[in-house]
Amino acid sequence: MQETRPYDDFEEAPAASAERYHIETWGCQMNVHDSEKLAGALEGHGYVKADGIQDADVILLNTCSIREKAAEKVFSELGRVQRLKRSNPRLLIGVLGCVAQQEGRAIFKRAPFVDFVIGPRATASLPRTLDRLRAGDRTARHTVDTEYRADSIRFPFDEIRREGTDSGKAFVTIIEGCNHRCTYCIVPRTRGSEICRPLDNVLGEVRSLADRDVREIEFLGQTVNAYRDNLGHGLGDLLLATAEIDGIDRIRFTTSHPAQMTDKLMDTMAAAHPKVCPYLHLPVQSGSSAVLERMRRGYDRGTYLAKVDALRSRISEISFGTDIIVGFPGETDADFDQTLSLLDEVSFDTVYSFAYSERPGTRAMDFPEAIPLATKLDRLKTLQGKQKKIQEKRNRLWIGRRLEVLVEGPSKRDPSRWTGRTPENRIVHFRGETAPGRMETIEITASTAYSLIGTPAPGVA
Repeated sequence: MQETRPYDDFEEAPAASAERYHIETWGCQMNVHDSEKLAGALEGHGYVKADGIQDADVILLNTCSIREKAAEKVFSELGRVQRLKRSNPRLLIGVLGCVAQQEGRAIFKRAPFVDFVIGPRATASLPRTLDRLRAGDRTARHTVDTEYRADSIRFPFDEIRREGTDSGKAFVTIIEGCNHRCTYCIVPRTRGSEICRPLDNVLGEVRSLADRDVREIEFLGQTVNAYRDNLGHGLGDLLLATAEIDGIDRIRFTTSHPAQMTDKLMDTMAAAHPKVCPYLHLPVQSGSSAVLERMRRGYDRGTYLAKVDALRSRISEISFGTDIIVGFPGETDADFDQTLSLLDEVSFDTVYSFAYSERPGTRAMDFPEAIPLATKLDRLKTLQGKQKKIQEKRNRLWIGRRLEVLVEGPSKRDPSRWTGRTPENRIVHFRGETAPGRMETIEITASTAYSLIGTPAPGVA
C-alpha cells in the first residue's frame, strides 16, 4: 500500500542550522537533472553541500531501476550507509527515484534504517519531509510518498531554483512519463504516463538559464519527441522558439522514440540547425524485426533504417547514438546477427548495450525461451567488441579537423586536461588555458574509440 503526504502547504524556510547533504545518483540524464533540482531545493532551504558522504547530515540515494543490476547497487550502497548511521544517529537517509517508486515500503523491510522513501513524481515533498523529521514528527518516519495528481500540469520543483551550473550547459525536463508499453520496460510503472510542461513555462526557464550564461540546453524526457503541451505545441515548436533566444548556442534533446520521429519534426530540426546539434540518441533495442515485435516497440528494422536515412538526407553530418538489448527472450542466433549487421549499416557513434534483465511487472517476465546468462554475456561481449572497432574508425576521421568544443570541466581521469564536447556529442580532451562554459576551437591530433584528443587551434582566441 502506498502512502502519500500533501505538500501544497509547504512553505520554504531555512533549516534550523546549516545541515549538510550528500546525493548519490544512478541512471539516466533525467535522474542527474532530478538530483540537480534536489540540491537546489535543499540549498534554498538552508542546507549546504557536504564535502563527502561521511560528513553529511542527510544522505539521498537517487535511484534507477531500469535494470536489475542498477537496483541492486542501491541496496549494496545502503549497507555502507548503514554503518555511517550507527556513528551519527542524527543522520537522515532517504531513497528517491525509480527504485523508491517500484519498491515503496518494501525498502524498509530490507533496510529498516532508511528514514523515508520518495518517488520521482513526489520529490517536491522532500524539504517538508525533512522538516517534519527534524521536528520530531514520529509519523514522518518511514514515510512513503509517491503522490502525483493526474489533473495537475505542475512538475516537481517547477518553482524551485536548481543548483547553479558553471559548465555552460543545463538540462531542462519538458515531459515526464511514457505512454509506450514496451514489454521489457519498467519506466511507465515508475514514472507514470506522459505529462508535458506548457511551452511558455519551458521557455521561461530557458531564458533564465541564458541570463546565467548557459549556452547549451538539453531537453529531457523518457520519450522527449512525444512532447505536446495542452495548447498543441510540439517539440518542433519548442526547438524553433528556443533557437530564437539570445545566448543559447546549442540545443539537444533526449531520449527520442523512433515512432515519434516524424517528417515534420525532422524538417524542423533541419530548419533550426545549426543551433540544434547534429546528434540524435535514437534507441533501436534490436536489429531483428521479430525481436522488435516481441518487445512491442512499434516499428521494424526497415522503418528504423528509413528514419535514419531521412535524417541524414536533411542533416548530412548528423551522428547517432542508440541503446541495444541482447538476449531478449526468444532471440535466436539469426536475430543477434541482424543486430550486428545493423551496427555496420548505421555506423552508430555511441551504443549503450545491455544484457536483457527481467524487471518486475513487465510482460516480458512471462515470456518463454529465456536466454541463458552465459549466452547473453557472450553476445554482449561480441557486440561491444564490434562497436568499439566502428567507433575507432569513425573517430579517426576527425583527426586534423578543427572543432568547436564546449568546455565541461577538468578530465576525470587526468585533471591536467580539459574535457568538452563537440556539437556531434564527441568528447574531446585537451590542455590549455580555459574554463568551464567556454567555447574553444580545438584541432584534433589523435583519437580513441571513445574520445578525441587535441590542442587549441593556433591563432584562434
